[in-house]
Amino acid sequence: MKTNFANILLIICLTLISNISYSGDLIEGKAIAAKTCATCHGLDGQATSGGNSAITPNLTGQQKEYLIAKLKDYKAGKLQDGIMTIVAQMLNDDDIENVSEWYSKIKISIELPVE
Repeated sequence: MKTNFANILLIICLTLISNISYSGDLIEGKAIAAKTCATCHGLDGQATSGGNSAITPNLTGQQKEYLIAKLKDYKAGKLQDGIMTIVAQMLNDDDIENVSEWYSKIKISIELPVE
C-alpha cells in the first residue's frame, strides 16, 4: 500500500516538475516580444504592417507549440525569410519558449457578422 502511494506521489511530482520546466515566462516573453517582435507583429500579436498576410502574419491566437515549431524552423534554416531567419537565430530556446508563451496567451474574441 505504501509503495503504491509513493509511486503515485512520484508520478504527480514528476508531472508537475515537467510542466513547470516547459512553461514559458510571460514577463520575459513580453519583454522579448516588445524588443524583438513588436515592430512587425505588434506587442498584441496584431501585425503592424501588411495585415494578416503570409508576409507579416498576426500571431494572436496561435498555439504555443505552433509558434515554437515555426521559430525553431526559421532558426534552423528549414524556413527561409530574410528577417525572420535572422531574428530567430538571435533567440535561444528559452527566448523562443517565452515569446511563444506570451503570444499564445493573448485572448481574442470572434464576432460573426450581423445579417
